[in-house]
Amino acid sequence: MGDHYYTERPTVESKPFQWTYMLRGHQFLFTVDQGVFSKKEVDFGSRLLIETFVEPNVSGSILDVGCGYGPIGLALAKDFPHRMVHMIDVNERAIELAKKNKQQNDIENVRIYISDLFQRVEGKFAAIVTNPPIRAGKAVVHSIFEQSANYLLSGGQLWVVIQKKQGAPSALEKLKTIFDEVDVVEKKKGYFIIRAQKA
Repeated sequence: MGDHYYTERPTVESKPFQWTYMLRGHQFLFTVDQGVFSKKEVDFGSRLLIETFVEPNVSGSILDVGCGYGPIGLALAKDFPHRMVHMIDVNERAIELAKKNKQQNDIENVRIYISDLFQRVEGKFAAIVTNPPIRAGKAVVHSIFEQSANYLLSGGQLWVVIQKKQGAPSALEKLKTIFDEVDVVEKKKGYFIIRAQKA
């Protein structure tokens, strides 16, 4: 059985390469590698989440759960330089790539660290964003939803991208049992952008 992108230490051979990409009007140079999610380009779901995201009316930091090599967290950090963005992943290779991508795109307002879900996360956030690891299973995805509520400030928001065929309807129902206000802010090509707000 091969590595998944949520493996802590990918055993697949490292063969890093680079490409550029435009996100929220900023040009990025990304270094990527084998053993990380969507290495050939920024995947459509992440792009849709990045472009759809709107700042909540709450001051505070942003948390990117399952950041991979960093497109979501780095794009938001670049666009909102007054906010600190925390970026976490269980995949050590992804974290090293995210740190490299932070440096080569001159982004200072980020903290990037290994964490198995919220294990090493401290504090509360104005927004949490995630393109959840669907292949890790529904229990993991729903755990992200449940734990997010504990790490959001009052008025803070959880932003999730999920495909309809990969469980968007059940994700919506689950979120409605946790949060007071849940809405679908965008639908495109089978992808849902869901925003859940903490009271």
